[in-house]
Amino acid sequence: MLRQISFNFVFFLLSLGLYGQESYIDYRSPFHPVVGNSGMVVSQNKESSDIGIEILEMGGNAIDAAVAVGFSLAITLPRAGNLGGGGFLLVYLKEKDEIISIDYRGASSKNADLFQIFKKSLPDNYEDINRDLVRYGYFASTIPGTVAGLLEAHERYGKLSLNKIIAPVINQAREGIIVSYDLHHAIKSAPQLYSDPESRRIYFSNEAPLAIHSLMKRPDLADTLSLIAKNGKDGFYRGEIAQKIAKAFSDNKSFINLDDLASYKARIQTPISTKYRGNTVFTQGPPSGGGVVLINALNVLESFNLNKYKENSAVTYHLIAEALRKGHHARSRNVGDPEFYDVPISSLIDKKHAREHAQKIKFNTALPASEIKPIEVINESRDTTHYSIIDKEGNAISNTYTLGYSFGSGVTIPGTGILMNNQMNNFAFKYGDASEISRSSSPGNKFEPGKRPMSTMNPVIVKNKDNVVSLITGSPGGSFIPAAALRVISGIIDFDLDIGEATMLPRIHKDWPYSGLTHESSVSSDIISILNKLGHEAEESKTMGSTQSIHLVENIRYGYADLRRPNSGVAIQID
Repeated sequence: MLRQISFNFVFFLLSLGLYGQESYIDYRSPFHPVVGNSGMVVSQNKESSDIGIEILEMGGNAIDAAVAVGFSLAITLPRAGNLGGGGFLLVYLKEKDEIISIDYRGASSKNADLFQIFKKSLPDNYEDINRDLVRYGYFASTIPGTVAGLLEAHERYGKLSLNKIIAPVINQAREGIIVSYDLHHAIKSAPQLYSDPESRRIYFSNEAPLAIHSLMKRPDLADTLSLIAKNGKDGFYRGEIAQKIAKAFSDNKSFINLDDLASYKARIQTPISTKYRGNTVFTQGPPSGGGVVLINALNVLESFNLNKYKENSAVTYHLIAEALRKGHHARSRNVGDPEFYDVPISSLIDKKHAREHAQKIKFNTALPASEIKPIEVINESRDTTHYSIIDKEGNAISNTYTLGYSFGSGVTIPGTGILMNNQMNNFAFKYGDASEISRSSSPGNKFEPGKRPMSTMNPVIVKNKDNVVSLITGSPGGSFIPAAALRVISGIIDFDLDIGEATMLPRIHKDWPYSGLTHESSVSSDIISILNKLGHEAEESKTMGSTQSIHLVENIRYGYADLRRPNSGVAIQID
């Protein structure tokens, strides 16, 4: 009997040991997504993500949450989150199974005059102009589109009142936030803030950037948000706030006036899309060129079985580089504001052209540098931000917006808390110079009054082979944005990675007309050596982008906030 008991006990222990080896967590990977089955918000600041969930728990939908998160990031992430910038938003409506894009890119003033800015005629005197005039200060800003874009989405598709949605954000602004290490150093790294008296008053104390762990309250911004909550778009584009904006620009001999503000409208568009290995990838069309880059690159890569080469092989990096360059070439000349320029979008994202390009790609060499003239391109800021949201019903938001540079133009409109963008810097001011064939002379993106400049922002929503939304993602990063999105999409579709692993794959970027390849430090030296031998002229870069993503697999939501930038966070709704 004792022997039988001992045997049974040993068998029990062995059984425990065997079953104890099983785990629902894949410990082979250090990158673990947040898992949920209801609402989820992923943004570049955890406090703002939490406000999004607060709205969902009030009974709001993804669109309501997007308004709150967008305004909250102007408080928690003021170098990129904004009221005074612009961007692009994709909305997925579950009941209608429909994806809509909203273009709320800022537009130049209808009174803008380049000679008044530069005091020189262009393009003849381009080399002599002071480009900082459209980077910092009052000449740098386009008419802000963020409030119009977020509120257009809310008017059409939201559930809750603006008062309910914005109330937590107003409280956040009045009560203040604790200045993080990242925010302190971001302020310290943006000298244009100190140059503007109102920005200096807000972001500095005793002539020094706000101290780490100090409290930053935003009463002026709270008052502005209160007017928006009460009066909607008119609370920003007409009335008291509009008058303050117009007066500030007039006092500084710049262009934006009451008519510019009152006439600004967000545009409802159909997103551009492509099929990639049976999945459908939706993204933003012109005036964004980022979607053109992304779709071109995916169309090229579809000709190759990437899974055969593994996610971190030299062949995979080589093919991604050649595909991205094709995409940047497509957007560099012929993308601009479609209301000012006839963008040949069907041709730019044509699969046949992509297949023809894929056939020219060689596995043993990159396109020689001698075949591409290394000329100037527009310096696109990497200081944008993105957030992704899904509600329990399945409605989704993919939103990317920006001030341009970190803290934009540096200008804060007195008495409003509104930090202004520097998107005038994104126009092509060399248009008309026959010796130039780069983005700086792009006919599609040449400067015109009232026009929206080209952008690289590309919010993304992907549907799987069963026509079900499977991925919501996007990124900051300037010209790196398409590369970041591409790597995540490919990581999931080509290599069957989870969203954490796909997000943290090393990233590379290859632009046009450059012959060089930029890469993150996490790409191994052995791979870099091979890429250099192929002729890519690899150069190490800082991190590329910061994707904020939600991956849906069999009704489970997996959220992942990119580790490349601090303070990002996933928040989930608990039913």
